[in-house]
Amino acid sequence: MTHLHILILEDHLEAVSKILHLLGELEETHKVSFAATVLPDYIQTEEFINKNPHIKFDIVLLDRDCFLGGSFHILNLDLFNKKNVIAISSIPEYNWQAEKRGVKHTVWKDYKNLDGFVEKLKQELTNLIPQLQG
Repeated sequence: MTHLHILILEDHLEAVSKILHLLGELEETHKVSFAATVLPDYIQTEEFINKNPHIKFDIVLLDRDCFLGGSFHILNLDLFNKKNVIAISSIPEYNWQAEKRGVKHTVWKDYKNLDGFVEKLKQELTNLIPQLQG
């Protein structure tokens, strides 16, 4: 079984809940186990991730805005394989900004339809997981 570390930079608890539920489903269907780390704000992203480059993640889910008024885009993307980063902002322009920084995958998060968002995220992760099981 493949063990994957996933970093979730998201501050909306309902979205986090649905993402974690999805990861549980994917563990069953793809024979993987996820070690999920959730950070709710840009300050923790800077302190725990950017200042600790020895911490590695296989997949990153990257929102943009956080409740403190800062941006998760503070994340140093050079610490990660950008092919394994998925931008998940509710504002399309922010996802495009992430693409300009080298992110290869985006999923628009619609707070009015989080189930639809999770289905699209499921497709992205389903395509990504086999590449990481290598």
